[in-house]
Amino acid sequence: MDISSVKQRFGIIGSSEKMNAALEIALRVAPTDLSVLVTGESGVGKEFFPQVIHAYSPRKHGKYVAVNCGAIPEGTIDSELFGHEKGAFTGALEARKGYFEEANGGTIFLDEVAELPLATQVRLLRVLQTGEFMRVGSARTIKTDVRVVAATNKNLPDAVSAGRFREDLYYRLNTVPIAVPPLRERREDIFLLFRRFAETIATQYRMPAITLDSDARVALESYSWPGNVRQLKNVAEQISAVESTRFITAPIVRKYLPAPEFGSSAITHTGSQPFGDEREILFRFLIDMRADIADIRRTLDELRRRSEDFGATPSAPGEPVAGFLPVHEISKDDATREAIVRALQKTGGKRREAADLLYISERTLYRKIKELGI
Repeated sequence: MDISSVKQRFGIIGSSEKMNAALEIALRVAPTDLSVLVTGESGVGKEFFPQVIHAYSPRKHGKYVAVNCGAIPEGTIDSELFGHEKGAFTGALEARKGYFEEANGGTIFLDEVAELPLATQVRLLRVLQTGEFMRVGSARTIKTDVRVVAATNKNLPDAVSAGRFREDLYYRLNTVPIAVPPLRERREDIFLLFRRFAETIATQYRMPAITLDSDARVALESYSWPGNVRQLKNVAEQISAVESTRFITAPIVRKYLPAPEFGSSAITHTGSQPFGDEREILFRFLIDMRADIADIRRTLDELRRRSEDFGATPSAPGEPVAGFLPVHEISKDDATREAIVRALQKTGGKRREAADLLYISERTLYRKIKELGI
């Protein structure tokens, strides 16, 4: 299988040797039913690998189910994964299939697998060993034929040593390991990725794409990118949304690159986001607002043109538009709430998709919904 065609199919950008090596492993293991553990820092793009494995496996016509284990509350994770019977717990008004039952004959992707409670790890180990499980509240064994691909940004051997992750489950999941390189180890891809993100947001929000001068490109490629590809995309969107100029210089780029300092390669990864989730929501709101303002301006220009055609007195440019608050009257909480509401509306209330749209975790989205009373 040609790696370039795989990249094109899944929108994977770059040509670094380490990324190519990881993709080659995914393609070689795809025809088998072996369990795969994808490791790498947060934001490196681990979610592409289970999709590649599924698409090039004999299970490609079966279901592909992606589960973010870190976003599901501990009290409901067993029910979500394995299903439950009617009356199994308060609120269980009817029997429900779990993800392992739904994915029968296909592939299940367990993202943030290190977040699974120990009791759930026991259930997962049984599925991997025997293909059997029981719904919550049932004594009946159910068989399932599922290929498991897991991913984590945590150091699982350390978690095993600390007693937070079962050793037998670790070895069962880690039959074939795939290590996804951080962005600082594939610097030749940084500019290509940034350019693609800038072009995408320009198309999406009908604005001219930003371009970098040579010094700005050096600034990007010299930075250590602790948040990896996700952070790079975030920065491309921030610059596109905030800067009035479309020609970006190195001083402009540096405004959007927080510590660690340029050229630093000794990054200690903790698994937490190095840049604020709330700031990402606010910039997403700002981008949406810029698109709305552009639409309003076009509408006003058209109305003014028509009114002038009919001899009417046009309103002065810059007059407030009815129904819109001045920007300085919008609080941070209001902006965050509006961005979340818009994302939920765009995705039909699907929180996972809304979280992806906002570039935050589902857990952060749930917390913000609760805090802001949405």
